[in-house]
Amino acid sequence: MSQLFDTAKPLPRAVILAVHLPDASDADFDSSLEEIARLGKTLGLRVIGRVTQKRSRLAPGVVVGEGKLKELARWTGGSGEVYVGPPRTKRSLRNRGAAGSDEADPERQEVADESVAQGEAAAESGTDAALPPNERAGVVLVDHDLSPSQARNLENATGAEVIDRSGVILAIFQRHARSREARLQVEIARLQYVAPRLREAALGEDRQGGGIGGKGAGESSAELDRRKIRDRIAELRQELAAIERESTTRRKRRGELNKSALVGYTNAGKSSWMRALTGSEVLVQDKLFATLDTTVRALQPETSPRILVSDTVGFIKKLPHDLVASFRSTLDEARECDLLLQVVDASDPAFPAQIEVTRSVLHEIGADESPSLLVLNKSDRLTAEQRERLATEYPQALLLSVRDPADVATLRARIAEHFERGMQEAELVVPYQLSKLVAEAHATTRVISEAHKEDGTHIRVKGASDQLAKLRAALAKH
Repeated sequence: MSQLFDTAKPLPRAVILAVHLPDASDADFDSSLEEIARLGKTLGLRVIGRVTQKRSRLAPGVVVGEGKLKELARWTGGSGEVYVGPPRTKRSLRNRGAAGSDEADPERQEVADESVAQGEAAAESGTDAALPPNERAGVVLVDHDLSPSQARNLENATGAEVIDRSGVILAIFQRHARSREARLQVEIARLQYVAPRLREAALGEDRQGGGIGGKGAGESSAELDRRKIRDRIAELRQELAAIERESTTRRKRRGELNKSALVGYTNAGKSSWMRALTGSEVLVQDKLFATLDTTVRALQPETSPRILVSDTVGFIKKLPHDLVASFRSTLDEARECDLLLQVVDASDPAFPAQIEVTRSVLHEIGADESPSLLVLNKSDRLTAEQRERLATEYPQALLLSVRDPADVATLRARIAEHFERGMQEAELVVPYQLSKLVAEAHATTRVISEAHKEDGTHIRVKGASDQLAKLRAALAKH
């Protein structure tokens, strides 16, 4: 199992590997590199270098060409070559990389690649020599999703821990999950990620006879591990289903209330807005995926009827599908809300692409049909010229800063205004024996006036048409 999933062993140094494919512009590629570096920083890694290459596609065996592979190996102290033969341990890989000679292992074999340029092997440090042992990277962060064989070949060539983009995101989710529900969701996604990457056990331990509590007849160690993972996933899903039923019950109880949800790219400022709008003490950190648990609080100062605000998990480009599937119940808060507040970091040059990523994920979970309000956050980091340009490009959006109390008041007013639209006024006479309906009217509508007369309580209310219809129907039964 990857040591990135072991929170007790932080990995201080990392090097990034990325391929610039034809479908990505220079700006998108640079943005993606910055993002994978921030993901690494969130894990506690220090990125010390980058190895990039322009290619028409990822090399089937090792992602990049032969020359770039050797350049990558100089950052990690590996041999830069892929060895054939039985699986090896991490210690033997690193020892082999340190030796770096044909005598160290006569079975090694270089992977051929048609697009490599033999002279393209200079490391970014400007030297062909490997870094000193105490300065080498112990992790290679690959800004792509890798097949198990590609990851294995890269580890073979570099002698370092290789983790692809999905693996990095999963590791961050595992570190930041706090509630039982989030931990279950992340563990299911992690096991689904690990299962196809299990390797065969060492020679001599491949297949054994059956036995009570042991392997089945002819079952390899990897097959046994996969079976245990399948059983564990089934167990976790049963436990998660019970928690989801409780969450569904809570959402049904809130069904008659006005609901809004903060959605958007990770680290856009959603949790900061949650604090400002509701006064809740949700976690606010300048890290990716600091929030994994959905928090629901009432808008403050409270309105009548109350408006609930939900803080949801952030999105990111190439969010693993297993994570989206596992967090579907958590994201139901966004799907079932009446207003989506899409928060965007307007100071990030790549924010237009982040808007599209958010819309894509919302479409995937079926939440893209709800009314939405675009909030261009962190306006305090913009120049006057930038603010003017954004106001022209996004006339329907709100350009705000959560640090400005006036902007917080502006967004609160817009939320309240949204739920005011379509409200109707009605006058109801509630018999005294049905006084519980008066309390329900206070909870679900705005009571404009209330008077007690001989025939009952006369109330004038303003609310949504469905809420008024429900109150009238309750009165008609009596």
